[in-house]
Amino acid sequence: MVKVAIVGSGFIGRAWAISFARAGHDVRMWDQSPAATAGAHDYIAGVLGDLAANDLLRGQAIDAVLGRITIVAELGEALADAVHIQENTPENLEVKREVFSQIDAMAAPQAVIASSTSALLPSKFTDHLQGRHRCLVVHPINPPYLIPAAEVVPAPWTSSETVERTRAFLVAAGHAPLVMRHELDGFIMNRLQGALLEEAFRLVADGYASVEDVDIGIRDGLALRWSFMGPFETIDLNAPGGVRDYVERYQSIYANIFPQMLRRVDWAGEVIETVEADRRKRLPRQELGERQIWRDRRLMALAAHKKKSDQEVGR
Repeated sequence: MVKVAIVGSGFIGRAWAISFARAGHDVRMWDQSPAATAGAHDYIAGVLGDLAANDLLRGQAIDAVLGRITIVAELGEALADAVHIQENTPENLEVKREVFSQIDAMAAPQAVIASSTSALLPSKFTDHLQGRHRCLVVHPINPPYLIPAAEVVPAPWTSSETVERTRAFLVAAGHAPLVMRHELDGFIMNRLQGALLEEAFRLVADGYASVEDVDIGIRDGLALRWSFMGPFETIDLNAPGGVRDYVERYQSIYANIFPQMLRRVDWAGEVIETVEADRRKRLPRQELGERQIWRDRRLMALAAHKKKSDQEVGR
């Protein structure tokens, strides 16, 4: 067990707290806004109840996991003796620079300082720090207590030791780290997701498919394999001779399509009227919160199924 500090205790900070406490760590949460931590324990307790019902607490009691999470009033108290620090402040460059300055000045020399940012390159907010070698991005797909993938993104000056320590820490906590060799706009997951969304908006805007048709194609098609295999393994198994055979057979199809994919559709242009109208017809705005709860419970059921399948069928 090590001490972990959560800086910024909104939804992502709370989600990280659940994940790290479940892994057995002593977690201290701090936020400059008391309102952000108000009700945090009750919120986390509710999530832990659902996780326990799906056997996703590693066999631990709810109270044992909850007891490892402490909300503190001072940043210094959260950082004291912390081995891993996870920052979760707003996606604002100046805020990140200021917060990282404070953390770097107060944290123990051996502590890793990670940001949950989904868009800002670590070089943009750590270049001025004396301890910049121990700073990097650890970007989750929310919520990280259900979705294990997390991107590890070093700045040009992040030490290889910091990267390896972070990777090992995440693996031990039950995560699946994607370790980037160099920082890049969008990291890995948002670049992949962005490519799919670009085509999804283009298909709808150009009148080739409805919003629901596109969702069916992913939900009841590609995502079934993608829920347990990545794109490279998928194509490796989709041709008798493996990935090279697939490329030789099918690359020409994609080479023909690619020039048609080079034109952007403005997501906020006319197409958003079609997309929003379809989504609101299927899900009224006032039901979004209820559907988000449904999504998370489906994710819990999927996580439980994958855990069982890994044991019975293998990974």
